[in-house]
Amino acid sequence: MANRRDAAPKQASDGPAATGSRHALGEGEVAAYLRRHPDFLQRHPDLLDAMAPPARASGDGVVDFQQAMIERLRADLARTQAERDELVAVGRANAHAQARLHQGVLALLTARSFEHLIEMLTADLAFALDIDAVSLGVEPSALDAAPPKRPLGVYRLSAGAVDTMLGSGRTVRLIGDTPGDPALFPTCARLIRSAALIRLSVGEATPPAVIALGSRDPAHFAEGQGTELLVFLGRTVECLVRAWLDLPE
Repeated sequence: MANRRDAAPKQASDGPAATGSRHALGEGEVAAYLRRHPDFLQRHPDLLDAMAPPARASGDGVVDFQQAMIERLRADLARTQAERDELVAVGRANAHAQARLHQGVLALLTARSFEHLIEMLTADLAFALDIDAVSLGVEPSALDAAPPKRPLGVYRLSAGAVDTMLGSGRTVRLIGDTPGDPALFPTCARLIRSAALIRLSVGEATPPAVIALGSRDPAHFAEGQGTELLVFLGRTVECLVRAWLDLPE
C-alpha cells in the first residue's frame, strides 16, 4: 500500500502576497487584494498621504476642485503635525527649565548664612540654571550702611534704577537679543545677549533691588515667554533674605 503524505494546509495571507514570496507584486494583485479588503486604507490612513489621487476628467480651463481640496487637506495635516511637534518640544524645554530652577531654589535653601545665600545666588545659581551670569543690583540706601567690601556679584545701582530698568510696577522683564547692561553685568556685559530682570521687594526698610539673569544666547530670554518660574524665584529670594536679616514682611 502506497505511503500517503498529508498535505499541510495552506494558510491565508493577510497581505497582497504570501510571506516569503520573492516575485514582485503586479498592479492586478494589489488591486485584487484591496478589493478583498475594502477597509485597508481605513486601517492604514497614513498611506493616503503618500498616494497621488487621480484628477477627475474635465474640460480645458476647468479647475479640478477635488484634487485641490485633497492637496489643501494634506497641507493642513502637515501644518498640524508641525505645530504638534513644536508644542511637544516647547513642553519638554519648559519642563527642563522648571526642573533646573527648582534645583537652584532648593540649593538656596541650604545656605548657612546670609553671606552664603548671596554667594550661592550670584555664583552657583548660574550653573544650576545653565546661564552665564547672575547678579544682584541694589539701590543705594541699603549699601550706605553696608561694609565697604561687597560680595562679588552684588552691585550698587543709582536711585530709581530698578523702576527705570523694569518699568514702574513690573515684577519681571525679559530682554532678548540685546547686549547686557554694564550696570548689572560690569564684568561680562559684552558676553550677555539676553537677560531676565526680577524685582525684589524685601520690605519697607530695604531699598528696591533686582536679580539679573544673563545668557550669551540671544533667544534664551525674550518677550512673550512665561515668567511664572522667575516670579517664584524672586519671591523665594525675598523670603530667604527676610529670614536671614530677621525682617518683617
